[in-house]
Amino acid sequence: MKKSKKNRINVVYSTNPDFQFDEDTEGVQETLDPSAQRLYISLDRKNRGGKEVTLIEGFVGDEDDLKTLAKELKSKCGVGGSVKDSEIIIQGNFVEKLYKLLLDKNYQIKKKGGY
Repeated sequence: MKKSKKNRINVVYSTNPDFQFDEDTEGVQETLDPSAQRLYISLDRKNRGGKEVTLIEGFVGDEDDLKTLAKELKSKCGVGGSVKDSEIIIQGNFVEKLYKLLLDKNYQIKKKGGY
């Protein structure tokens, strides 16, 4: 099997057989236990054409775990959404419902934006 070349940084051509590439070795961030995480939930209308979305911010962990949590929350609310910049975006105003769902999953959750 070939070694992945995607993580190479500062790639140069060299005829030296002992040349070593610098590789980007950013470690995958461990997902914290739900009771150790503090999530912030808010309602947002800015730059969305007047439509409301519920934002969940502050998740610390692997992107796959974030996507799994987002998928579960979207299915519980029966709406669409996405994950961008370590935020979960749920279409519509589901602040109260998501607050209760996340509390039941033992997350420390805080409302922001005047709730």
